[in-house]
Amino acid sequence: MMRTAKRRQFVFALFLSMVVLALAVPSNRTLVLTGHSGEIPVIDLKGRSYIEIEAFTRLAGGSLRFKGNQIELTLPSSADAQAASPTSTHSAATGFSKDFVKAGIEAMSVIREWRSALKNAVQQSYPITQEWADHYRALAQKSVGLVSLAASTESDQNAFRLLTNEFNNMNTLSEQYLKTSKSQTYVSPDALNNDPLDQKILNCAHSLVTMVTNNQFVDDGSCQ
Repeated sequence: MMRTAKRRQFVFALFLSMVVLALAVPSNRTLVLTGHSGEIPVIDLKGRSYIEIEAFTRLAGGSLRFKGNQIELTLPSSADAQAASPTSTHSAATGFSKDFVKAGIEAMSVIREWRSALKNAVQQSYPITQEWADHYRALAQKSVGLVSLAASTESDQNAFRLLTNEFNNMNTLSEQYLKTSKSQTYVSPDALNNDPLDQKILNCAHSLVTMVTNNQFVDDGSCQ
């Protein structure tokens, strides 16, 4: 009994330290828990790797309790884990497919790079050219197309619709500043900070990361 308690404390300490932050950047890696069906996306932040503790708890078939400023993680025994295996398999089957997650993360990375390049150009007052805009649009369009091919579950299809909205909004934002640059109209270096479309793109990205982390489609309206 004491060994079981120590084991739970060890696992709790290990995975509590890996709680995911909402603004973290998704990587191409996943965590697989031996003996359990499914996997959890890994999030990279400042050179460290994180997973979402609630997603881990669901995958392990455990439970969480919140007591004041403490979080208590309880893991099932081996027998309980085996009994819960069919449920875990069903959950994985109705969530996001592995290929979709991989392709989606890559597409979001390309769109994020596009946005970062645009923001840098605006802040540094660099001219935005048609060639520049076409380059980033083509890269993002190709990546989003690969996501479409990878979509197989209902959650995949629903999330792909929101990812498409993210691409379209990013393209609209890029075209907006391209036209301004062509007209040689002055643009304030902090213009994007107050741009509602840019904020919408950022909020949508955060929402998509949360969905992937939790392996569950939830449309909170951020990508509409």
